[in-house]
Amino acid sequence: MTTKYFGNKGWTPERIGSLAGKTYLITGANTGAGFEASRILLAKGAKVVMLNRNASKSAAAIAALKQQLGNDIDVSFVQMDLAELASVHKAAQQVLQSTAKIDALICNGAIAQVAKQEFTKDGFESHLGVNHYGHFLLCGLLFDRIEESQGRIVVVSSEGYKMGLKTMQFDDMNWDKNYHPNHTYCHSKLAQMMFAYELQNRIKDAGKRVEVYVCHPGASKTSLINDKASRATRIIFGIMAMLPIVQSAEKGAYPEIMCATETGLKQRAYYGPTGFQYFVGPVDECKLEAFAHDEQVCQTLWQLSEQQTGFNWAL
Repeated sequence: MTTKYFGNKGWTPERIGSLAGKTYLITGANTGAGFEASRILLAKGAKVVMLNRNASKSAAAIAALKQQLGNDIDVSFVQMDLAELASVHKAAQQVLQSTAKIDALICNGAIAQVAKQEFTKDGFESHLGVNHYGHFLLCGLLFDRIEESQGRIVVVSSEGYKMGLKTMQFDDMNWDKNYHPNHTYCHSKLAQMMFAYELQNRIKDAGKRVEVYVCHPGASKTSLINDKASRATRIIFGIMAMLPIVQSAEKGAYPEIMCATETGLKQRAYYGPTGFQYFVGPVDECKLEAFAHDEQVCQTLWQLSEQQTGFNWAL
């Protein structure tokens, strides 16, 4: 069931005071909800570091933000491709050299509905490789800096987590036998959630000072569905975008901004729009299905993720 902490209106950026002196890292920040999250945080005085794959689109995004908010905003770009572990390593090293504190790392970047099976440079099914393994490694590489800052990790998942297998397909993580664009996307978003909840457990056991939150953007008008999706999927989402069951990219950014800035939130929770089918509506706590934090599955996924990424967390 939905819990209301913020009243009928839900959480909005009006609750944010000055963020001067705060630093936020956002993956996939040159378009959609990531761009809007950057804009809102910058407008409140924060420093934003974008972690994006495309350099030219990032430059255009920064130019657009400066045109809207002024040239004095503190926004920068680090090139990173979540589909390449080497790129994640390189980007993390650059961040550690240039960024003294991290108040929140927002894992916003994602791919979805890739029509035909594709693999990352490291041989992972593309949804899992980009959405989960890339972020798993990035969070691990930056964890100490986040902990030094007593910061947060925000995992942006999806309502898709409950539309697929509702567990991990450990015997075929690349979906060689039963590839399906929606099921593999849902699998990757569930993996992100399971990573977050297992990370919460490990942080607690280690006595570390990092908060971890999970949210979803609802149904938002973003570029997540692109030309790699099937024609039918693009048509369906195009029609949906014209209906009131889809909200703006700005509102889709509210949950991740809330999780990055709001105090007093419960960590073992799931936040996002609470209206029709959780597509739209006031942002607050949503129902979290128990299978998303099944301890045995979460632990097995963690161990596998360490093996696949070649990174062992010091937790």
